[in-house]
Amino acid sequence: MFKRFTAILLLVTLISSNFSLFMVYAGFEMNQKYIAETLCINRSRPWMHCNGKCYFMKKIHQAEENEKKQEEKDNLNRLEVSFFQEPFQLSFIEPTVLETVKSTFPAYTYQYSNSYIETIFRPPKLIA
Repeated sequence: MFKRFTAILLLVTLISSNFSLFMVYAGFEMNQKYIAETLCINRSRPWMHCNGKCYFMKKIHQAEENEKKQEEKDNLNRLEVSFFQEPFQLSFIEPTVLETVKSTFPAYTYQYSNSYIETIFRPPKLIA
């Protein structure tokens, strides 16, 4: 039960951070009447038909600023390490010719044949 609750809590936390603008919009839609009556800057000017959209735009702007600040904070914590290496230079040694030395051992002359010899192999006879 505890593991399931923890997993759901982590999932909701991750989703809410990714969908912060959606959450602002959903909150505005749910409370639009209250926002238009009490929090709207243009509530005294009903001919503008603001209906709380000024407050909504202010909240969206705040959410975007918070995301930018969070990105900057994440970039400060990131450590980047770059490794540079000099190009690898191959240097070849000049080939030298060795003198051939006469071997004191005789040449190997065993003539091996891998041909199939039929007369040697005799399969066992079946006794029934």
